Amino acid sequence: MSFRAEELLEQAMKLPESERRVLAPRLLESVGDESPEEIERAWVEEARRRLDDIREGRSQPIPWKEARGRIFARG
Repeated sequence: MSFRAEELLEQAMKLPESERRVLAPRLLESVGDESPEEIERAWVEEARRRLDDIREGRSQPIPWKEARGRIFARG
């Protein structure tokens, strides 16, 4: 994900849940006409890619508590 997209995500995560519930489906609508099966297949593929990155040492996972702390510390 680009730096700009990461920044947008961080800002979106700071919105109240009610606003995120409105925003999320609108974003999904903007990305195409994929079927739920195609979307699920893409997520499975992404999860496998990320797992491979971890196993091959290309990526280092961090605990959710730490990730969440980083997200909210930037705001």
